[in-house]
Amino acid sequence: MKKQMITMLLIGICMLAAGICYSCNRGIWKSTGGIQEVGLETVEEMVEETTIFMTDPPVYYFVHICGAVKNPGVYEVEEGSRIFQVVEMAGGFTQEAATEYLNMAQTIEDGMKIQVPAVDELEPYLLNGPKESAQAGQSGKVNLNTAGKEELMTLRGIGEAKAEDILRYREEHGPFQSIEEIMEISGIKDAAFQKIKEYITV
Repeated sequence: MKKQMITMLLIGICMLAAGICYSCNRGIWKSTGGIQEVGLETVEEMVEETTIFMTDPPVYYFVHICGAVKNPGVYEVEEGSRIFQVVEMAGGFTQEAATEYLNMAQTIEDGMKIQVPAVDELEPYLLNGPKESAQAGQSGKVNLNTAGKEELMTLRGIGEAKAEDILRYREEHGPFQSIEEIMEISGIKDAAFQKIKEYITV
């Protein structure tokens, strides 16, 4: 009899505890608008999915690299990439490359053309420095009105295409009246002009 009473008492305590837990869970459910308790792994998955949706997709640029590299061509690179990364994608420089010509840390722009010249093309400028001539003048600067394509390509950021544009502009409009006039050429704006203004003359 005594044993039965103890058993009934234990059953009553268990039922009371279960009722309290049930009430607490219902209270949490109501107060949180129906948010159920979830495990740590589930929370991490939810955070990861939310982060994916909130993160902007990467932007890619197309860049043309040619000249003294092992695999010239058009490459797709992520926004913010540098010239040295494109050179690596193109297999690196050839033995003939004028490796000091490029600014390897320069940020890539969409549609950019990277011309890697050979040493023999730039030898007078890379090894001996600009010569004092009718083209370069006594100042050692590149004369926009007399320089040929190869000499124009020694200017930072001026590849083969832009050098040809400068020559074409000169043929169509006559001699440059000022160094600032070079900004009339497509693709050469203030930022590009600031990089070369100290090295050009008319």
